[in-house]
Amino acid sequence: MRPRKPHPVALSAALAAIGPLAGSAGTPYLPVVTGLTLDSRSVLPGDVYAAVPGATRHGADFAGQAVRAGAVAILTDEAGAAIVARAAAAADAAMPPVVVVPDPRRAAGPLAGVIFDSQPEGPGAAPTLFGITGTNGKTTSTYFLTALLAALDRTTGLIGTIEIRAGADAIPSALTTPESPQVHSLLALMRERGLDAASMEVSSHALEYGRVDGVRFDVAGFTNLTQDHLDLHGTMEDYFAVKATLFTADRCRRAVVLVDDDWGRRLAATADVPVLSLRTEPDAGAQPAADWTVTAVRPSGLGHAFTLEGRAGERLQVRTGLPGTFNVSNAALATVMVLASGVAVGELQHALDDHDPFTTEVPGRMQLIGEEPAAIVDFAHNPDALRRTLASVRRPGGRVIAVFGATGQRDESKRPVMGAVGARLSDILIVTDDDPHDEDEAVIRRAVRAGADAAIREEGLACEVLEVFPRAEAIERAVALARPSDTVLVAGRGHEVWQEVKGVNLSLDDREELRSALTRHGFSVLSRPGIES
Repeated sequence: MRPRKPHPVALSAALAAIGPLAGSAGTPYLPVVTGLTLDSRSVLPGDVYAAVPGATRHGADFAGQAVRAGAVAILTDEAGAAIVARAAAAADAAMPPVVVVPDPRRAAGPLAGVIFDSQPEGPGAAPTLFGITGTNGKTTSTYFLTALLAALDRTTGLIGTIEIRAGADAIPSALTTPESPQVHSLLALMRERGLDAASMEVSSHALEYGRVDGVRFDVAGFTNLTQDHLDLHGTMEDYFAVKATLFTADRCRRAVVLVDDDWGRRLAATADVPVLSLRTEPDAGAQPAADWTVTAVRPSGLGHAFTLEGRAGERLQVRTGLPGTFNVSNAALATVMVLASGVAVGELQHALDDHDPFTTEVPGRMQLIGEEPAAIVDFAHNPDALRRTLASVRRPGGRVIAVFGATGQRDESKRPVMGAVGARLSDILIVTDDDPHDEDEAVIRRAVRAGADAAIREEGLACEVLEVFPRAEAIERAVALARPSDTVLVAGRGHEVWQEVKGVNLSLDDREELRSALTRHGFSVLSRPGIES
C-alpha cells in the first residue's frame, strides 16, 4: 500500500539527509526516485531496490528482476555490489547506479522515510503515531487504542499482527511489524488520506531487524516482558535490551510504561524520554506510587469495570467487555497513551461513556465462540500468556478443557513450562499440534506433555492429559467432552488461518473448527462478527 501521489526526490539528496548510515555513494550519477523496497517482486518504476543479505540468498541475486521491473538504483553492501557486477558482466548488460553502504537493511528505513516523506516536521503534518511493544497484549492494546481514537472522532490507521488498516481499507498482515520501507510507505499513505492517528505493534523482531528504523513515535507503550523469543535473543536480559531501544529519543517523544513487573519498573527508570508510569495489578509489590493506577476493579458482564486514578487526583471510569483481568491492563494502557498524546481527561471520559470502545472484538484474542459451554479462542502461545488466560476463564461449577501445543523451530525451553501451566490450571488438557514448521510434531508434543506429566506427578494435580492430533480432531474431542457449564479454551494460534507443516500451509482456523464442533454436538454458537481477519 503506497501513496497515490509519489514524492520524487533526488537519491543524492535523500542519502545526504540520512547522514552516516549511507556511507559513500561511490557513483557519479544518482537518479530521482519515488520509492524503495526490499522485495524485488514489489518493485515499481522509479524505485530503489535495497538488496540485503538473507539467510540463504543475497538480495543482489534478484537485482536483474528488480531492474526489469523498473528499479532505477540499487542499495546494497560490498558483497551485493560484487554479485551485481558479476551478473552485469556475464549478461553484458548495463545496470543502474549501485549505492554501497555498510548495512543496507539499517539504511533502508531512514532512506525510505525521506523518499516517501512519511513523517515531515511540523504540527499536523503526519498522523499522531502510537507504538506498543512488550511480550503479551500488543495486539489487543492497539485495537483498544484504535477504538478509543475512533470514539474521539479521529480517523485511524492500524499496523499489526492481524491486519493493516489505512482508514477503511484492510489487508491481512504477514508480520507483526512490516519491513521498514513498507512502514514508511504506509505512514505516507495514511498522511495522504488525511488520517489523524495510527497505532502500531512493535515486536522485538522489528527492533532487532530494523523494521521501524527511521520511524519516530509520538507515544510508545510497554505492556510486559515474559519468556518468549529466546531462540532469537538468547537471554531475557538481551530480550529486554532490544525492547528498551524503542524508548529512546530518536524513536519516540514520550512513553507510557506498565510497571507491574520488574522489567517495566526498570524501563520506566532508565528510558531517556518523558515517561508516565502505569500500575494495573494490586499484587505488583510494594513499589513507589505510579503516575496512573488502576483501582476498584469489579466484574462487568464478561469483562470488568475499573477506575484509573492519576497522581494529581484525576479519575477516569473505564470498562472493558473482554474477559480476563489482563484486558484491564490493556485498556488502561490504551487510555493513558491517549492521555499522553494530549487529550484532556474530560474529553476522554465522554468518549469512554458514550462509545464503550474497549468492548471491541479482537480477532483471536479471547474471542468468544459459544457460551454454553463457554468456547474461547485465544492467541496465548507462551507460558505467561497461557497462565493468565487459563486463570481468567474458569466459571463457577464448571471445568476447564484446554487445547494447545507449541510452535516448532522456536524457543524449545518454554514447551514443558507451558505443559506444566496447562496441567495446573486445566481439568482436562489436550496436547496437540500448533505450527510445527519443519520439526517433528511428535517431538514437540512429547516436550509439552512431559512438562504436564511432571507437574501432575510432583504436585499431585488431578488434571487429565490427552494427546490428540491433528489439531482439528483435538478441538472436536474437547467439545465432545464438554458440558454446558464448562469452558473450552483453544489457545496458541488465535486469528491464524494456516498451519505450517514441513513447508506446506494447511487451511486451519481454530474459530471455524470450534464453531463446527459446537454445532455438531448440539451446542449453540454466537453470531459471527462483522469483520474478521
